[in-house]
Amino acid sequence: MTDLVVTAVGRVRLVELNRPEQLNAMSEELHTRLASVWDELAADPEAGAIVLTGRGRAFSAGGNLEVMTRVQRDEAFREQQVDEARRIIVGMLRCPLPVVAAVNGPAVGLGCSLALLSDLVLIAEEAYLADPHVQVGLVAGDGGAYLLPLLVGATRAKELLFLGDRVAAEDAVRLGLATRAVPRDKLRAEAMELAGRLAAQPAQALRETKRAVNRHLEQALETVMEPALLAERDTMRSADHAAAVERILAARGRR
Repeated sequence: MTDLVVTAVGRVRLVELNRPEQLNAMSEELHTRLASVWDELAADPEAGAIVLTGRGRAFSAGGNLEVMTRVQRDEAFREQQVDEARRIIVGMLRCPLPVVAAVNGPAVGLGCSLALLSDLVLIAEEAYLADPHVQVGLVAGDGGAYLLPLLVGATRAKELLFLGDRVAAEDAVRLGLATRAVPRDKLRAEAMELAGRLAAQPAQALRETKRAVNRHLEQALETVMEPALLAERDTMRSADHAAAVERILAARGRR
């Protein structure tokens, strides 16, 4: 099994992050596949909508400590990670198919960005969103610094990014970060049903409406994304980030 599984269900494409034992944290393979899958799905003539979710009890725990450690010392790999992050953001933003996120559990860091880059977000009642980049010495360049101010305003975005606090499902809906909260045992079925409704809409009108609405995001993409990504790249090799990773590794070793 691969770290990203795509299944055709009628005209819906179910995209599953498939590292359940690691809470769907990013592996090299998963990060690379997420950078390319959106163009592949856009080229599928039979696809009408996408559901994005995680297998197991998490949507995605975000960063992987092994990858973070390699990023600190390997410049070429660091540049690759930044390029892939750029392609994930642009790929999701410009994918002509509507994307429904089924947030089945914690969506943290890049996992949070994957949810927020989706067009509609259904979140399990027990799930939460969080972007703790700053707490591990990083800039939230792979989505949070770009997306959150547009979704919740600059002041609330600063609070969420500076502190990295968890946003519970009910609060995510209230803030406009999620479409609605759903009982976990009904989440996938509701997401698939919603995606089926989207796939049944007139395709050109739906796609061009998504493109028109996303022009608001495109404006920020041109001015914010690149400086944010480069700032995250620079903090990947910072002493604060290295110290944060060491603290986490030490804590896990004690357990």
